[in-house]
Amino acid sequence: MKVKKLDEMPKAYNPNAVEDKWSKYWEENKIYHSEPDETKESYSIVIPPPNITGILHMGHILNNTLQDIYIRYKRMQGYNACWVPGTDHASIATESKVIKHLKDQGIKKDEIGRDEFLKHCHVWKDKYGGIITKQLRKLGVSCDWDRERFTMDDHYYKKVIEAFVDLYKKDMIYKGYRMVNWCPASKSAISDEEVIYKEVNGNLWHFKYPIKDSDKFLVVATTRPETMLGDTGLAVNPNDERYKDLVGKSVVLPIVNREIPIFADEYVDMEFGTGCVKITPAHDVNDYDMGQKHNLELINIFNEDATTNKNVPEEFRGLDRYEVRKKVIAKLEELGLMEKIEDYTNKVGYSERGGVPIEPYVSEQWFMKMEELVKPALDVVREGKVNFHPAHWVKTYEHWMANIRDWCISRQLWWGHRIPVWYHNETDEIYCDVEPPKDIENWHQEEDVLDTWASSWLWAQDVFTSEEDQKYYYPTDLLVTGPDIIFFWVARMIMAGMEFMGEIPFKDVYFTSIIRDEKGRKMSKSLGNSPDPLDVIDEFGTDALRFTMNFIAPLGQDVLFSTDKCEIGRNFANKIWNAARYLLMNAQDLELSDELKDKHVDFADEWIESRFQSALKNLNNAMDKFDINGATKIIYSFIWNDFCDWYIELSKNRMYSDDKEVKAAVLSRAISLFEDMLKIAHPFMPFITEEIYNSITERPEKSSISTEDFPKTDESKINKAAEEEMEFVMEVITGLRNIRGEMNIPPSKLINAFLKTDKLTENAKKYIVSLAKIENLEASPNLEKPKGSAAVVVKDCEIFVPLEGLVDVEAEKQKLEKEISRLEGMLAGLTKKLSNENFVSRAPANVVENEKKKQADWTEQIEKLKAIMADLV
Repeated sequence: MKVKKLDEMPKAYNPNAVEDKWSKYWEENKIYHSEPDETKESYSIVIPPPNITGILHMGHILNNTLQDIYIRYKRMQGYNACWVPGTDHASIATESKVIKHLKDQGIKKDEIGRDEFLKHCHVWKDKYGGIITKQLRKLGVSCDWDRERFTMDDHYYKKVIEAFVDLYKKDMIYKGYRMVNWCPASKSAISDEEVIYKEVNGNLWHFKYPIKDSDKFLVVATTRPETMLGDTGLAVNPNDERYKDLVGKSVVLPIVNREIPIFADEYVDMEFGTGCVKITPAHDVNDYDMGQKHNLELINIFNEDATTNKNVPEEFRGLDRYEVRKKVIAKLEELGLMEKIEDYTNKVGYSERGGVPIEPYVSEQWFMKMEELVKPALDVVREGKVNFHPAHWVKTYEHWMANIRDWCISRQLWWGHRIPVWYHNETDEIYCDVEPPKDIENWHQEEDVLDTWASSWLWAQDVFTSEEDQKYYYPTDLLVTGPDIIFFWVARMIMAGMEFMGEIPFKDVYFTSIIRDEKGRKMSKSLGNSPDPLDVIDEFGTDALRFTMNFIAPLGQDVLFSTDKCEIGRNFANKIWNAARYLLMNAQDLELSDELKDKHVDFADEWIESRFQSALKNLNNAMDKFDINGATKIIYSFIWNDFCDWYIELSKNRMYSDDKEVKAAVLSRAISLFEDMLKIAHPFMPFITEEIYNSITERPEKSSISTEDFPKTDESKINKAAEEEMEFVMEVITGLRNIRGEMNIPPSKLINAFLKTDKLTENAKKYIVSLAKIENLEASPNLEKPKGSAAVVVKDCEIFVPLEGLVDVEAEKQKLEKEISRLEGMLAGLTKKLSNENFVSRAPANVVENEKKKQADWTEQIEKLKAIMADLV
């Protein structure tokens, strides 16, 4: 094999010049396209479909990099790997965007009608819906883009409708009244996942309810006085001695003058407020449950836009809920019923898309029965057929599944999968099927669409559009997702798989970490702590970002990210690039071959082969355990430390040999190992590894490192004794270099060294003498320390270097005495400062912490300098 000319490989790695080139090459040559092949085992992943309204954020980077690592790894291991990309129609998010877009043009949704509005939605989707998939390509993901899916593709749409019809006919879907999260802005029910809780500084109002036939009052405390217009009861704790005599009596509801009962329920917290709570079953989740339990009247006081309706006194009708609040407070004060107002911080649920506080709201919705769907989905996780990583999420899953309620699957929107139910115009007849009734003119269709999750729950099975594909690729192998949607998506996909396919949808679920800033805060636009991934990629390169994210992301722990941490990945990429250039520079005009790889083998070659096989074994174990963080560290340690820092240096003399065969043999081995090294790094850093792989020598047309075989572990080549011996060599060399540094001995000056050890072999001696620049090396377990020697202890060995003739001992002693005196003076002042209670109690905690660290560092420095001083005596 002839290597390419070195001048074809730039001196410095420039990611921007490389990444777009390879993204285009991979896609144009369909490197990642997969078709069923019964001679190969499949390995499939379906992408968690990002919303068509979405743009790339740091969470996407971590999530999609993890998927890409596994799909590339398995592809190189010989599996028929298929990663299906796609996007979600995102009902409420998209509809909100389109409504705003139309509003800017003076167009109202209700005025143009459903069909015209949906045309605008499709136009918007075609224009903006592909932004995130273009951005994902920038990340180097090895998706099969020929298989890209959308949750409202014709095939997928039909499958969603078929699932609804199937469950409806099994009596597992019904329509009924229930409390839901209501968004007054979009006038639709929304899922729990679409509710964002914010801390709001508000008030706690205490006001009086007159007890019927008495001149006494009950005082209640509430954060929402406007809802008192819909109160239908007051509750106290049965163990609360203050109110025992009042249970069973009534109060007269102020303003409304409605008589409502006083009842007892253990749910009431005796410590909160006055221990007496107003119950508004139509506008509070807990009140709704209590109302059902105690058979209270349910009075809805709001319209869909959160203005008050006809169920409130006339002077309060037709007003926004916050206007009503002001009027109710004023009226209670006028009636002398306001006792006091306190400041109160409360967590308020906001509609993620609507941007307004949600309203707990009783509404007629479509529901899916959960009881029959839950058991098989719970069993497969408990039995280990579906495995969670980290495993502690199983408990969370079990708890939620055990306490699940029927699922509200309808949304009052137009963009989405319209519920396939029709109502007869003249009778009470209801029709549900995939196709509309034949005499359609006599029917009108349900207006609501399905919750987005009620379509994406089929994603793992119905992205495969043919029976052949579905049979071959399903169940998929891995799902990578955030733990925040374990209930909304993961659990429901398992339910759907078991219900419709009779099989699990995936074998493993990897729950990603939450990305936070360095202060531990969740990343958000409002805090300004969420960097644009594309900006980070422009500055550091995609591989640097990908590698860094996984290097700092232990499984199950939050990731504390800052842009400057990408120096880890960039420096690593540069290290690999420079190693490649060094090897190519030395291999110019040489004929390399596999036959030479077994010739002129020495101890360093045996050691690096053993280290590679050990690293490969550990890497495969880490991948099998979904320890990606551990896997990145194994790769980093082997490439940076073992190969680049040590093996290249240990081999330099032979690489510079005048004997061309020796030189060719060393480089044949080194470049072959380097290519294997690129292969193990490729899933993590696809661009630089592809570029270097193709810079080494000419490759076949339309080939890629992605489709090369992943190196296989050969445990017969693992030589623990060789690894331990070389570790000893490295520690001794490092110890000798430290002595040179501390004693200011020039690198060019030869030194004498004495090792108190019985571990020095001829192999070890050769490398220590060469790399530590030693003139004379002696070793014995019975050595005494020579006079005037610098000393250092490494594992199982004391090292002595006589300093006579190497340094001016008197001058060095004076320098050390001066430095020790300077540090001791500074330390005394700092110690005095830290013993001052005034300073410690008043200074900011981080300032005190920094001063304590300085104190510890200076103490350590003084001890180190005194030890060096002792060596000079």
